[in-house]
Amino acid sequence: MTKSNIIIELKKQGVVAVIRGTSYEEGYQTAIACIKGNLKAIEIAYTNNNADMIIKQLSSNYQNDNTVLIGAGTVLDAPTAKNAIMAGAKYIVSPAFNQETAIICNRYGIPYIPGCMTIKEIITAMGAGCEIIKLFPGSAFSPNYINAIKGPLPHTSLMVTGGVNLNNATEWFHAGVDAIGIGGEINKLAAKGQFDMIKEIAQKYVNTKVKR
Repeated sequence: MTKSNIIIELKKQGVVAVIRGTSYEEGYQTAIACIKGNLKAIEIAYTNNNADMIIKQLSSNYQNDNTVLIGAGTVLDAPTAKNAIMAGAKYIVSPAFNQETAIICNRYGIPYIPGCMTIKEIITAMGAGCEIIKLFPGSAFSPNYINAIKGPLPHTSLMVTGGVNLNNATEWFHAGVDAIGIGGEINKLAAKGQFDMIKEIAQKYVNTKVKR
């Protein structure tokens, strides 16, 4: 898939599962449960020491399915971004903007989605070629902040992560975000090995996207 196609598909899906876990098995099984629940945009966080292996295996599993988007999250620097890309990640997500990471992602034709809080940070990231900006942490703002951003920057594509749940997901979509990143509930269930419940919750999040 090209960079443009990946971005189009991310916006189409609208919900990204941020998966952490403390082991390969926990991270991998959580991703599989989400995909079975039709939540197919998966962000494997590098807080899991096995992130490379999880990304590589998932990318292999779904290499012929362009609706399954395996990405990497909590990417703090360019070397980590390159490792993720070599493992098969289709997009890179960071908690904050990093210029070197933007360069490496652009070099490999991979979308870079950095976390930003202020208008200045958003403009800097967009100037570096970032086509989707992650508003992070979402818990620090209300959906009304989207209007404040889109006033001076109406063309900005936003994904909000942090503090997003089933109770407020639709509100964020109505405010104008292109996507939400979720993870709190599913990662708590994953720690207990409750993967069947993760599948059910994943489907509920997909349904919030339909209502936007």
